[in-house]
Amino acid sequence: MKTLLRWLLLAGALLLVAHLYPGVVVKSYTSALIAAAVLGLLNTLLRPILVLLTLPVTVISLGLFLFVINALMFWSAAYLLSGFGVESFTAALIGSLIYSLCGMLIDTVMERLFPNQD
Repeated sequence: MKTLLRWLLLAGALLLVAHLYPGVVVKSYTSALIAAAVLGLLNTLLRPILVLLTLPVTVISLGLFLFVINALMFWSAAYLLSGFGVESFTAALIGSLIYSLCGMLIDTVMERLFPNQD
C-alpha cells in the first residue's frame, strides 16, 4: 500500500515539475505514472553503477557530480518514453532537482503517515 501510494504521489510530482518548469513536458497522468516507474527502475538499477564508476569525480567535486547523475537518469527516462519529454540537459538538471525535492518531501510525509512498526 505504501509503495503504491508513493508511486502515485511521485507521478503527481512529475506533473508538478512539468507545470513549474517549461523545459519538462508530461502529456498525461498515465505518462507520469509510467515515467515515475521508469525513473524508479533507472535509479534502482543504473544509478548505483554510475555512482561507483564516477566516484573519483564525485569526491573531487564534493558530491556535486551526483546532480549530473540525477539529471542523466531524468534525461534517460525522457529519451525512453514518448509521453515524457525534456528539452535539454539543463532542463533535465532543473527538472531532476525539483523532482528530487518533491521526492524527499513525499518520503518525509510517508514516513510520518506510515511509521515503521518494529
